[in-house]
Amino acid sequence: MPDKPPIPGLAHSSEFAGDRQFATNLSRGLEVLRAFTPDAPVLGNRDIADRTGLPKATVSRLTYTLMLLGYLGRVEPLQKYRLGAGVLSLGYPLLASMPVRQLARGRMERLAEQTGCTVNLGMRDRLNVVYIDTCRGDRSNTYQPDIGSTGPLLTTAIGRALLLGSPAAERTAILNRLKVDDPRRFVADAPRWERDARQFASRGFCLSKGDWRRDVYAIAVPIRQPLPQERVALNCTMSAHRLRSRDAMEREFAPLLLDAARDVEAASGIRGP
Repeated sequence: MPDKPPIPGLAHSSEFAGDRQFATNLSRGLEVLRAFTPDAPVLGNRDIADRTGLPKATVSRLTYTLMLLGYLGRVEPLQKYRLGAGVLSLGYPLLASMPVRQLARGRMERLAEQTGCTVNLGMRDRLNVVYIDTCRGDRSNTYQPDIGSTGPLLTTAIGRALLLGSPAAERTAILNRLKVDDPRRFVADAPRWERDARQFASRGFCLSKGDWRRDVYAIAVPIRQPLPQERVALNCTMSAHRLRSRDAMEREFAPLLLDAARDVEAASGIRGP
């Protein structure tokens, strides 16, 4: 068993082979659920085995159990599975118990009206950012995130803002995991990360000019929350062709975004710089 609990979301089940407290079967069942994505909403046992690295016999037992419990649905004509309503029910108590969503909602709507941007609130999920609320101001944006959709942590402005809003030790652990899990992507993202990390102290936000989606620009800021609330970040995104100039995000929208973030922090009871 590790000397201290690892940072949530960074653990691999293989690292806990000797930990009697670690429920391996539960871990495997959750990995089966995570194998489903918007691009692959229907999967067979072989597909899941390929995606998770689990033996097909193990996958067959897990999918059968998860189906009986309502977390998977059976697609009979294909003899495959899809996620069931039980998965959606699991997420709602988390969203409903996050005060920052209620505190930020009005400010997000106002920011979307002021800028014409789509405004999103996100938090970290493993090595991704997951959106927990959104106000769609830019209808021409071909990528409109929904609640629960995800993006890569280091490639996106909102993901980098989440990292910069985290304690140094946690940030280092996440960066190390990113480097190990996908070295090629880490090398591609490193210049963007280094730029934002270097400039964050002076300007207070992260900037993306098509880093993830080539035709979408974004700025993002972390929002401090009282413990034990999850760390969150706020962003503005806009289709590149709608911007009046290449520096419009940082020159026109960044001050409004920073003001919105400070308003949400103040409403959460956070005072001072």
